[in-house]
Amino acid sequence: METLSTGHYPDWDLLVSWVCVVDAGSMSDAANRLGISQGGVSQRIKALETLLDTVLLDRASRPARPTAAGRRLFEHAKELLRSGDQMIESVRNVTRAKRTVVRLGCIDSFAAMIGPILTRALASSAHQIRLWSGITPNLDSQLEARQLDVAVTMNGYSRVPEIRRLRLFSEPYFVVLPKAFEIDEYASLADLSKHLQFVRYSARSLNGQQVDAYLHANAENIERTCEFDATDPLLSLVAAGLGFALTTPLCLWQSRHYLPGVRVVPLSSFSRYGRPLTGLHRSFYLAYRENELGSLPSNLYDLFRNTFERQVAVDIGEALSIDPRSIFFMEQETMADASS
Repeated sequence: METLSTGHYPDWDLLVSWVCVVDAGSMSDAANRLGISQGGVSQRIKALETLLDTVLLDRASRPARPTAAGRRLFEHAKELLRSGDQMIESVRNVTRAKRTVVRLGCIDSFAAMIGPILTRALASSAHQIRLWSGITPNLDSQLEARQLDVAVTMNGYSRVPEIRRLRLFSEPYFVVLPKAFEIDEYASLADLSKHLQFVRYSARSLNGQQVDAYLHANAENIERTCEFDATDPLLSLVAAGLGFALTTPLCLWQSRHYLPGVRVVPLSSFSRYGRPLTGLHRSFYLAYRENELGSLPSNLYDLFRNTFERQVAVDIGEALSIDPRSIFFMEQETMADASS
């Protein structure tokens, strides 16, 4: 009978750390991705070099670069880690038919809307959904770590090849003002900010990053004052007449108890150098691992698109007094497109 070698093999964490160092291009970036200190990453690389009795990093160069042996290890380690993921999933598939709990993560504004819809839609299904909410960076990390099975985020790019992302729809940003505030005399958002403070989403959220990039691209230099991660405190200031904000229909619907105190106008109501401002949108993506969970990703994709287009858009349109057709933009994409 064939026996296993008694030789010493690199610890799994050491290989993960080496792949991360090469992918990230630096010890510090790798440390951020791994959630450990830079010194911890350095110790792991030195331990790997000792175990393999070779130099993996050319530390004389700035930044340090992998040696020929380091590149070879990187190629083998990446393939080995990919095979390890496949092995784990293959074992899980043995009992997949008995598994009924599916962990679904969504950004907060999406989760607030989809909870009741999912409960009704899956009432007669074999699947039980555990619905988690959070911000996009955290949800993406949880999906990559297999702490989530499916996620709806604003990120259209996957660092893990097996994770597919399918665009669900996009929604526009609107300017939200206090109910009684008139805007006819203000040409630009910067002009408006001289009369009302601009209440922002924080820069660590994708909403905040998108809005900041939009303002920069349109040369709207607005002083940073109040910043929030969530929509509730943002809209509370607007409804109290203390500021204005840029946000989206789903965020407004999530905090709809403030709607009586605000009004919503399109970005094109404002101008820059005599031209109406262009629109700003955010997109939602359904992220899942390919060839897992059977038809569930496809079913969720159809459920989300149909529900938001036919039901949610109408409810939000009535609440905001805007055309439902201007709320969600459904891109023509299929499940097959996501696998190509």
